[in-house]
Amino acid sequence: MKEDFTILVVDDDLYINEMIHLYLKNKGFRTTAAFTGKEALEKWQKEGAHLIILDIMLPDLNGWEVCKEVRKTSQIPILMLTAKGESEDKLKGFEIGADDYLVKPFDPNEMVARVQSLLKRAYLIPPPDNHSLFQFGRLKIDPAGRSVTIENIQVELTPREYKLLLILCQHPNQVLARQQLLDQVWGEDFLGEDRVVDVFVTRLRAKLASGMDGWRIETIRGIGYKFKVEKTL
Repeated sequence: MKEDFTILVVDDDLYINEMIHLYLKNKGFRTTAAFTGKEALEKWQKEGAHLIILDIMLPDLNGWEVCKEVRKTSQIPILMLTAKGESEDKLKGFEIGADDYLVKPFDPNEMVARVQSLLKRAYLIPPPDNHSLFQFGRLKIDPAGRSVTIENIQVELTPREYKLLLILCQHPNQVLARQQLLDQVWGEDFLGEDRVVDVFVTRLRAKLASGMDGWRIETIRGIGYKFKVEKTL
């Protein structure tokens, strides 16, 4: 099914852009290129894609600005590229909606593996063994349909936001350590800091605020989080 997926590669460095295309095409993916932020948004709006590989340092609009614009209308997986290794830069990407990141220089094979992982989570996740509908007050989570609604209004979540919420609600009133959540949502090979969990929890709280009736995501200081349920329907 790889040929069914189109990857938009956004990087103004011709060598890096072509290298990414080469490795992805060798794995059977379709690719399209953009070299500036404005070109990336134009291609995204006209042609669409299933995943965006997005460099931060771009002419005109930077990668953060492009990510923000895409997130206004879509939850497409976004893998950000950065030459900066500082954790604050990485966390900023997560805060504005990125799903993963790679620091340049990177191993092209690792890049392909991360693309495959993001696509699998976004489009190829099989229905879980437990097909039950989760309902907490006005919040409904349907694992079989992979949908999240508040009073029947769809809540748009990124693949990682959805996975994090699903894991939390599958363990009501249980404390889950940040490392547990990292392993299950990002994978055991994730090399980033556990603070990324805090960023995604903040995003979930903001998106689900109107549906917090009888439940909340509680911070357990120094440990992790608890999906605290006071009542269920």
